[in-house]
Amino acid sequence: MKKGIFAGCLIALLVLAGCGNRETTGSEKNMKSKSNYPLTIHNYTKAEGGTTYKKKDQVFKEAPKRVMVTTRTAAELLLHLGLKDKIVGVGGNFGAPDKSVEKDYASLKILSNSYVGKEAALGTNPDLIVSRGGLFDNADWGVGTVDSLNDMGIHTYILESSIPGGTYDSIYKDIDNLGKIFNVQEKAKLFSNKLKARQKKITSELSGIQETKTFAYLHMSDPKEINIYSAYNETFFNNAFGMLKLKNIFQNVRGTVSVEQLVKANPDVLIVLNWENNADKVKKALYENPKLSSMKAIKNKQVYAMDYNELFGYSYNTLDGIEQLAKEMYPDQFK
Repeated sequence: MKKGIFAGCLIALLVLAGCGNRETTGSEKNMKSKSNYPLTIHNYTKAEGGTTYKKKDQVFKEAPKRVMVTTRTAAELLLHLGLKDKIVGVGGNFGAPDKSVEKDYASLKILSNSYVGKEAALGTNPDLIVSRGGLFDNADWGVGTVDSLNDMGIHTYILESSIPGGTYDSIYKDIDNLGKIFNVQEKAKLFSNKLKARQKKITSELSGIQETKTFAYLHMSDPKEINIYSAYNETFFNNAFGMLKLKNIFQNVRGTVSVEQLVKANPDVLIVLNWENNADKVKKALYENPKLSSMKAIKNKQVYAMDYNELFGYSYNTLDGIEQLAKEMYPDQFK
């Protein structure tokens, strides 16, 4: 799968509060930079092939120098924290770029357009791997388990947004943790504040919307094949749509959802995947599909497209997709 999105930018100024006009000496700066360590970050691990996460601390004696990231969205997040020179490899290179860090991203070493395996990840000689939880596995698409990597002396950081129980607010915890790990707390705080301001503006603009609508997500790129994904236990995904007062009608359903179940559930809105800019073709096919003709979402022309990274990137750029969707659904609120 590919991913994509464009997001907001960050220009950070560090403001130091000093005593009078006395300049900080080089030794004092050095002491300040080292004061963050040793640092313990509460994070997670899971068994190979498992889905249950257990707490596992990561202890840093110093800021990581060589970071491998498994997805474009994770790399872009680190770029917003000013960590370009730390990134030694990026997997999952797909989707629309975040324009505000596009130039820096273009200078990074891209390992693959798809998710990478353990061999490629270890080939970057990392001292830290940052990833969504599901990619810490020994499968072909995984970089190895947390425990096996830690045993080799490689630190790991699982994005809190990517595990069951994660919400959009988990993004702020991830930014805070990464800011501490790399000792760039001020940049992390500035970035978080910028995102929070955008999130607050979106929810404020929609404060007059009283009705909570239901939606279903169709994970399909072929207009002829309807595939409904329930997003069961995808708590980040389901929570993010709450900003739009949208509720996933199948969020408590395990396993496969049939077209017949979709028609019977009759959600107000359908969300489709914009894969390689084919969203218009997918929407046209859905509107013309006789099996769906009785549905409210079809009759009322309430089918909307979002990029994969906005849906399952587990990063800050989900806010871009939510903001765009809000403007499409409720244009009068954003005049």
